[in-house]
Amino acid sequence: MAKYLLLKHYRGAPAPVNDVPMDRWTPEEISAHVRYMHDFADRLEATGEFVDGQALSPEGTFVRYDGEGRPPVTDGPFAETKDLIAGWMVIDVETYERALELAGELSAAPGAGGKPIHEWLEVRPFLAAPPTITE
Repeated sequence: MAKYLLLKHYRGAPAPVNDVPMDRWTPEEISAHVRYMHDFADRLEATGEFVDGQALSPEGTFVRYDGEGRPPVTDGPFAETKDLIAGWMVIDVETYERALELAGELSAAPGAGGKPIHEWLEVRPFLAAPPTITE
């Protein structure tokens, strides 16, 4: 089994077919979308392929180590994940092809008008082992 991150983007990927921002959806459309996501995760949990998934809040802060004491905190000018990443799901599947199959299915979550979004999802494998350096 291999773990993959299915990453949902606000920006940075090609525009989805049903490109209506979520803040313009009706409450019913949002409920249908969230229900689809939960049903999808429940089905993968039953097959043992679901690891975790979360929607992300729009709030966020950059922090780094800057020596002893209080770390510096900034709200920019870097590209901010709160503008880029909507949420994620971690799956544990037998093959890369299965990861692609599930990402395609997740992309069909309903959006505005109850029609599938057909959004682009980023599929990233977890690093299984650190790279080996040979000299």
